[in-house]
Amino acid sequence: MLNRAILMGRLVADPELRQTPNGVSVCSFRIAVDRNYSKDRERQTDFIDIVAWRQSAEFVSRYFSKGKMIIVEGSIQTRNYEDKNGNKRTAVEVVADNVQFGESKSASQQSAGYGVPMPTQAPPAPASPAVSYSSGDVGDFSEMPADSDDLPF
Repeated sequence: MLNRAILMGRLVADPELRQTPNGVSVCSFRIAVDRNYSKDRERQTDFIDIVAWRQSAEFVSRYFSKGKMIIVEGSIQTRNYEDKNGNKRTAVEVVADNVQFGESKSASQQSAGYGVPMPTQAPPAPASPAVSYSSGDVGDFSEMPADSDDLPF
């Protein structure tokens, strides 16, 4: 059987890092993931709960915040619990095995809100002129006419 999820989305809020009574780090966060859409429908977004443990939890809490793009690989897990009012509930979440940056640092700094890029300026001109390579010596090579039937391929 296969239980594998690979998601790319933006954090809806800052991740929450906690410690278990045994001192194991656990980080909970939620990401917004856009669905595919057709021309006649609006784009829809799913909000998916993620749980990361140990080093992954510490990595997420240290380097990610609200609005940052993240890639999560993991498995889908369900768990049952009872809420404050005694109602039985089921939670569905992705348990992260691997977490990666979803965009470059510069792109992350330029994005505002949930991924709307800020206007950017043109890149500065290079300080030195571009390197120019001269033609090498043709030595033993000679140009073949375009209509030649002696081509090796």
